[in-house]
Amino acid sequence: MASTCPMMKMKRETEHPCFGGDHNKTGRLHLPVAPGCNIKCGFCERKYDCVNESRPGVTSKVLTPEQAIRRVELVKRHMEMQGGAQLKVVGIAGPGDPLANEKTFETFKMVREAYPEMSLCLSTNGLRLPDKIDQIIDSDVHSLTVTINALTPETGAKVYEWIHFAGTRLHGKEGAEILLMKQLKGLELAAKAGLMVKVNHVYIPGVNDHETLDLAVKVRDLGADMMNIMPVIPVGKFKDVEAPSEFTMEMVRNQAELILSQARHCKQCRADAAGVVGQDIDLEALEGKRMVG
Repeated sequence: MASTCPMMKMKRETEHPCFGGDHNKTGRLHLPVAPGCNIKCGFCERKYDCVNESRPGVTSKVLTPEQAIRRVELVKRHMEMQGGAQLKVVGIAGPGDPLANEKTFETFKMVREAYPEMSLCLSTNGLRLPDKIDQIIDSDVHSLTVTINALTPETGAKVYEWIHFAGTRLHGKEGAEILLMKQLKGLELAAKAGLMVKVNHVYIPGVNDHETLDLAVKVRDLGADMMNIMPVIPVGKFKDVEAPSEFTMEMVRNQAELILSQARHCKQCRADAAGVVGQDIDLEALEGKRMVG
């Protein structure tokens, strides 16, 4: 049962479409420059060549920072020519964990130098967030998403298969406890530093659903601006779990909204998503045109 504190934290104004901005005006681009990951989520099954599959951790290819900058240029120009929404947000969300890959910060530096008008965002599992917070701030990152799927080590041990921490692979409650501690501490540091912070939460019936509302209270109290509760996609360890219905998700979000502002438009985007949320640009066709031209 969630803590009895009904006061909802109101969201801040932003153009970022993943934080409540107007999708019709703002496009975003995820740069897949971060292949390595330091945890194994039970629902994560990473494939690189499935271009028709839209879920986190999927990308057609991993880019170098130099290739990433060229993609920013290409997508920006394409959206300007099309009219309507313009590219305003550039983020790194995988396909692994951005904070486990130094090319994340190399890419941010290059984007900031070439396109100072862009808002930068980052999505992370949070394991290295406390250690990397100064580097994130120095990179002029505007908004941060932390994926937190459990509030206790017992539940975390069911969600995560292992974490890689301090040169060691840790399993079960030991690994889950360290991960949770780092996630919550990193979130608090990010909020205190003035970053806009969203918490992603994969809702898994029968596994972590009993902690969802308590988690909303906890992250609100630590400074999160928004929460995004996403239905589990039945793959990997949870391939036999029945995904929650739209009705269930609506009910859970309605309850959580009494605690913390909720994102309701999430499409569980790929690590190489481009354009307007829900209307992604066909990058293969776009980059093919450039090669032909």
